[in-house]
Amino acid sequence: MSLFSLKPIVFQNVEPFRKPPPKGQPYSIALPGTEKPDRSKVYRHWLCKDGLLETLDPNVRTAHDIFESTAQYSPRSRCLGKRAYDSTKQVWGPYEWEDYGTVQKRRADFGVGLVELHRMAGVTDTKYGVGLWCQNRPEWQITDLACMSQSLFSVSLYDTLGPEASEYIMRHANLHCVVTSLPHIATLLKLKPRLPSLKIIVSLDPLDAGEAPGLSKQALLSDMASDLGITILSIAKVEELGASLKRPYNPPGPEDIVTINYTSGTTGPPKGVILTHSAAVAAAACSVCTIKQSAEDTICSYLPLAHIYQRMSEHGAFWGGVKIGFFHGNILELVDDLKLLRPTILTSVPRLYNRFGGAIRAQTVEAPGFKGVLSRHIVSTKTAAINDKHNPTNKHAIYDRIWGKKIGAALGLDRTNSMVSGSAPLDPSLHHFLRIVFGNDVIQGYGLTETYAISLAQYSKDLSSGNCGGLVPAAEGCLLSVPDMEYLVTDKPYPRGELMIRSKTLFNGYYKNEEETKKAMTEDGWFKTGDICTVDEMGRFKIIDRRKNVLKLAQGEYISPERIEGVYLAACNFLAQAFVHGDSVQTFLVAIFGVQPDFFAPFASKVLGGEISATDIQAVKKAAAHEKVRAAVVKELDKVGRKNKFAGYERVKNCYLFIDPFTVENELLTPTLKLKRPPTVKKFRSELDELYREVLAKEKANPKGKL
Repeated sequence: MSLFSLKPIVFQNVEPFRKPPPKGQPYSIALPGTEKPDRSKVYRHWLCKDGLLETLDPNVRTAHDIFESTAQYSPRSRCLGKRAYDSTKQVWGPYEWEDYGTVQKRRADFGVGLVELHRMAGVTDTKYGVGLWCQNRPEWQITDLACMSQSLFSVSLYDTLGPEASEYIMRHANLHCVVTSLPHIATLLKLKPRLPSLKIIVSLDPLDAGEAPGLSKQALLSDMASDLGITILSIAKVEELGASLKRPYNPPGPEDIVTINYTSGTTGPPKGVILTHSAAVAAAACSVCTIKQSAEDTICSYLPLAHIYQRMSEHGAFWGGVKIGFFHGNILELVDDLKLLRPTILTSVPRLYNRFGGAIRAQTVEAPGFKGVLSRHIVSTKTAAINDKHNPTNKHAIYDRIWGKKIGAALGLDRTNSMVSGSAPLDPSLHHFLRIVFGNDVIQGYGLTETYAISLAQYSKDLSSGNCGGLVPAAEGCLLSVPDMEYLVTDKPYPRGELMIRSKTLFNGYYKNEEETKKAMTEDGWFKTGDICTVDEMGRFKIIDRRKNVLKLAQGEYISPERIEGVYLAACNFLAQAFVHGDSVQTFLVAIFGVQPDFFAPFASKVLGGEISATDIQAVKKAAAHEKVRAAVVKELDKVGRKNKFAGYERVKNCYLFIDPFTVENELLTPTLKLKRPPTVKKFRSELDELYREVLAKEKANPKGKL
């Protein structure tokens, strides 16, 4: 009998972890006698004081096991779905699904085929990396699962990476094979002279559609590739090859590598984070503990799978037997996919939640007439319910049905039971607002690539905002004093310092980079996150600063630009991007903002007294450059700053406005949409200087107005 033929015990073992601690007991407990000089006590999940969680099923020790357990227990359940493109009608169709059993067969055949291709190419190693370069799609997961089935590991390339960074990763990881989408094949062929190890390209898109001999993509690309010593095949051909060989799995062990995940990095070349199967299982276990998942659930895969956050989420989804529907590739049309999928779980990032929140506010609490009055009444009523000290709740039997569900339906989120936010802090007021609107669990978590994306997570019924919750069952944490920033573990009322993590999900170092690995770790095995945190009496951790991204102004005050940017973006729906800057020789801040045309156009129209269409990009750009509009934006920012109790030196005094000033293409954003600060300063140096010049000139002309 198969180990996985019985009902997975994961569903039984997870239940205690989904229950909150007894009333008044902290979510994370401090272990007595574990404090050290300049360090706080060690904190753990309230159920894990005697040891950290490794798995929820003793038979599941690898990411390979996670998928196999579900595929064997529930082979006919839907697994991976996508929308096919109708070239005749030129529209994307409904979702089409492959079940777990079908995906299991495909991944087995593809894995065997990949190994055989490497053998034919003269690769003698038994464990090596396979490059994976495409947007989220079912074949991304099939490739990753195929690698696992033969003890290989995947090396993801961000779909939006430029050729230079992609070349660096492929050379650094010594890849012999890259599995990719059709548009990247030409780039790979161009890079081949600088990639001596590259021998195989597998296309995830069809290369033969029945064309006349010699006219198919397969024939044309093969002619180009043969001169470079490269074999090009479609995934279908590799699966056929694997099926013909009838070889079994070569399953990995817990300490084998599941992936080398290259961090996008805001400075310097990407670092290859080595992650093992045991780390993947521990991370997936924590995901399943945090969010209830079953075959009744559906998620939408649109955050880059090359980023560990989405990858970890889908490990957990596989363990729960969840349906994974992939977006059709255009993030601007994501809502179309959501409306078709109607996911029950949404994993996202603050940037998208900010956009959703801004759009919802504009149509509800900021709307004129009865609609606005009703919305404000509902928000006020539900806020009072959330703040009830005896029985707090964000649900309302009537308002959720007549108001919340209608808002959710407009975004395809009317079935969503759980919403998760990660990758950056979620503004507390937005967090609170989303809970009121959707009446569901809105959970904030925290993790890094080095911790397999999960270290902290809120309990679903904890309705507090502004924190990342307690430690997950697989992790322990402590705080380290940072005296030069005046954060100490002896601070009152709560200790403050840099968060350090030890975890069953922790990475095994940076690939071929011992120096950076040593910098990231302490001698006793703690990973230094670089995030400054505080921990309250309930064992909930709150990020309050960033050790690496701190500005020091001329008067000696330290500034956290990311915190200020987050507040502005959450409060001003006409802003889509933010870069707050402070020169060390100046006493105040300036900023570069990207505007959201849909909301900026009405704002600018009101300021200028004329109608500006959001679709007239030139008119929007002209309005963004207008001195009166810029001044009005600064005035709005000042209101936000005062409301959020910003100190005078934390308020932006001047700004420029653009449409999409920061993109992955201009290399000012990482593929995970984090701002690269040094390159941004360099690119906008003249604009920043002009912003300072304008303010200083006004101060000189009007000394009384000087700050």
